[in-house]
Amino acid sequence: MKRISINSATIALLTLITSCNEAPQTQQIATYDYMKVSTTDTEVESRFSASIRGRQDISIMPQVSGTISKVCINEGESVKSGETLFIIDQVPYRAALETAEANVKAAEAGVAIAKLNLDSKKELFSRNVISEYELHLSENQLLSAEATLAQATAQRTNAANSLGYTVVKAPSNGVVGTIPYRVGALVGPTIPQPLTTVSDNSEMYVYFSMNESQLLKLTRQHGSMDAALKAMPQPELCLSDGSMYDHKGVIESISGVIDQQTGSITLRAVFPNPGKLLHSGSSGEVVLRYYEKDCIVIPCIATYEVQDKTYVYQPVEGKATSKIVTVSSYDGTNFIVREGLEAGDIIITEGVAMLREGTPIKLNESNNESSSNTTEE
Repeated sequence: MKRISINSATIALLTLITSCNEAPQTQQIATYDYMKVSTTDTEVESRFSASIRGRQDISIMPQVSGTISKVCINEGESVKSGETLFIIDQVPYRAALETAEANVKAAEAGVAIAKLNLDSKKELFSRNVISEYELHLSENQLLSAEATLAQATAQRTNAANSLGYTVVKAPSNGVVGTIPYRVGALVGPTIPQPLTTVSDNSEMYVYFSMNESQLLKLTRQHGSMDAALKAMPQPELCLSDGSMYDHKGVIESISGVIDQQTGSITLRAVFPNPGKLLHSGSSGEVVLRYYEKDCIVIPCIATYEVQDKTYVYQPVEGKATSKIVTVSSYDGTNFIVREGLEAGDIIITEGVAMLREGTPIKLNESNNESSSNTTEE
């Protein structure tokens, strides 16, 4: 019995070894689409978030305190420079002006009396009737009366100005914003909100930002910031509803200070606004279109990202091999390759997200991304 047991175990062991040494079944290798990259001339579009402001957004603040007696404009109305917007209760300011004018007249009378008195004293002094002290006293009385007149005149000017400030006028041409205060509201120089805002929207300022690296690239490319500004293309404006604005703008200035929190720098473009379609406070996107020569364009689906680095897969000896590339955005579905690929290189364009380094692959010769594709030998 013992010998039979040993022979059975031996047979089982030999059977296991034999099964392990059998040749494995042939693994099926997947076929992938590919493209042979080449250079081309293309138009590159860059988009930047933008805020739109009137050429002048002037907050209208009252310079005197009082209740509003009349609102002369409506929200959204176009006004011209000097047009009356609000009238503040004028009664107390008219009274103050009348008082100031009365004080001026009294002071003028005082000066006239002082002059008569001085002339009389001079005559008496010439006859040795009065002393020199009395003459000097009369001269000083005239100086005091003239000072009182000057003070009264200044008070009258202030009173007239205050009365003038009760009529609030538009400082420039523009469009009236919201009006938070109505007739009867008590207003003054310290109110939390302005009476309204007048926006000069004949032309609109559109502000957008570039990051520091983009600015440095442009500066190096053109030699100076001023030269880079002149070489920039005419900006276009994409409105908040996705439509393109009919008129192109001009980039006027680049801020000289980089925002330390965002690392970006602000640029200002000017757009005409003949149809009053643009409104101060709205938003959109500035679109810059550059024409680039001899650049490599690849589809976004041919790339994948790991830790902020972009990769493509290339077929090397029948296996997927990853390679780092530097790309920039193009049109939402394609990238422009700045570094990492050269004309003639082959990349995989299908199923890149599921591939792994070293995966055996075959190239699909019947369906590729370029008419110039060739089969890898």
